[in-house]
Amino acid sequence: MFSFLKQGPGFYRQVVLLAAPIVLQNLITSTLGMADTFMVGMLGEAPMAAVTLANIPLFVVQLFIFGVQSGSSVLISQYWGRQEMESINRVLGVAMWVALLASSLFAAVLLACPAEFLSLFGNEPEVIALAAQYGSVAGLSYVCSAFTMMYVAAYRSMERPQLGMYILVASMVLNTFLNWVFIFGKLGAPALGVRGAALATLIARIMEVVIVILHMAKTRFFRVRPRLLLRPGMDMARRFLRYGGLVVFNETTWGLGTSVFPTIMGHMAGSTEILAAYTVAGNVDKICMVVSFGLAATTSIIIGREVGAGRPEKVRPAGAAMCALALICGLSIGLILFLFARILAPAWVFPLFKMSARSASVAVMMMTVQALVRPLKDFNSVAVVGVLRGGGDVRMATIIDTAPQWLIAIPAAVILGSVLKLDILWVYLAMSLENIVKFVFGLRRIRSDAWIRDLTRA
Repeated sequence: MFSFLKQGPGFYRQVVLLAAPIVLQNLITSTLGMADTFMVGMLGEAPMAAVTLANIPLFVVQLFIFGVQSGSSVLISQYWGRQEMESINRVLGVAMWVALLASSLFAAVLLACPAEFLSLFGNEPEVIALAAQYGSVAGLSYVCSAFTMMYVAAYRSMERPQLGMYILVASMVLNTFLNWVFIFGKLGAPALGVRGAALATLIARIMEVVIVILHMAKTRFFRVRPRLLLRPGMDMARRFLRYGGLVVFNETTWGLGTSVFPTIMGHMAGSTEILAAYTVAGNVDKICMVVSFGLAATTSIIIGREVGAGRPEKVRPAGAAMCALALICGLSIGLILFLFARILAPAWVFPLFKMSARSASVAVMMMTVQALVRPLKDFNSVAVVGVLRGGGDVRMATIIDTAPQWLIAIPAAVILGSVLKLDILWVYLAMSLENIVKFVFGLRRIRSDAWIRDLTRA
């Protein structure tokens, strides 16, 4: 029954070697991100709610960048299987153009009218004013991040995930240190509060760009050809639009849907306490996601490489084994999260954030729900991002990932939270409905074997 778990010699060793740098990178960045939240939280619940509010549209930009990154990875991993380095240069060029143009547009909006734009996502003037201070600066950092992430994605797709780990870990360490300096006014710097947190992020992202440019100039593994980056060609642009565009649409639509949830919370009674709890619970959720994210990225690399190299007999069992591995990891992490939410967090974590009794209670509820759906969420991540996308089935992956959210979870959350005005518990449960539906349809699609498609051939 579980014969698919018996892979060829070296398979699981390769999984560990590819996944470990990605998991470590995301674990460190998520942990340091929680440290950032802690430092902002020391200023009070209003500043923490303001950063959460500002990050609603910024999260959509981040998801768009991730979508372009994922879309390029689908093509690059298959071209890597065929060892077509010129085509990889062209895909990287298209991805950079798309990501930089979109992030620059968002940054311009946040610079020109931050308060007016961010008032769409909340209703408390004090929180909106603080959010505008943060968003007007933080938006610029995503332009730098777009450039870095495209390059890191290309290397990850060519089975070199260590580069992203080194760059982003160095960046997050600097970001955390500068947060301490600029938020609280240390080492002679002025105390800038939430604006200081945004400034620290911007400086760290500029450092990432410098490192990437130096690496481009010195590396021998993958020669970047500026001519192909600047003029990747219409044929590759059309190919990226056809396949990578679906992934961009998927991630951006999913990001917009995810942003609807805190927007609903931002208009509920007691929204400051709810958003503060959502910030803490969200950071814990990000830490729990690092394993599934690493497994999903690794699965996409392995599946895409085998499809591009023309070895379909290795694709099916590899996809099944990785999905089973994700489910096992999700069960283990969910149990740990449940114990953390019920025992450790109330005693040790919430007092550090100076959370009110109401915020702490809501955070415990959110993390408990996260623990229960963790196995399904991890399976869905590997199935959609790793197996279906890596195998080239980007259209069905998009449908499975976005339809349950927009057709089931969001309408249910809006009705319960905005129309019936029920307690946050019911709204948060409604948000989790998508994972159940996604699991059923994702499993059926993978078992059909209709998802293996070579996107690099005419």
